[in-house]
Amino acid sequence: MKEGSKKAISALCYFSLFFAPFLFPIAVYFIADDSEVMEHAKKSFLSHLLPIIAVPLGIIIIFETQYHLIAIIISALIFGTLTLIVMIWNIVKGIKVILS
Repeated sequence: MKEGSKKAISALCYFSLFFAPFLFPIAVYFIADDSEVMEHAKKSFLSHLLPIIAVPLGIIIIFETQYHLIAIIISALIFGTLTLIVMIWNIVKGIKVILS
């Protein structure tokens, strides 16, 4: 596989957060024959899981506290911040892969 193709596919794994968060990294992981591309696909897939885990945790906290306003606000801040950080991290990693 050409170096440019490896970089493009690896970066797309991170950027797929916006168009196919789970499908693209999993497909690349199982289809790619390059260990570097597979490693980027695995890392991006795991980073895409964090927001999916955060949403149910926030909902559980809200239900368990019986819709207490403070719990809703704190859950939204914590899990919203986590999701934002993961999104920024994926963008930065995708750009780093392209520039390396």
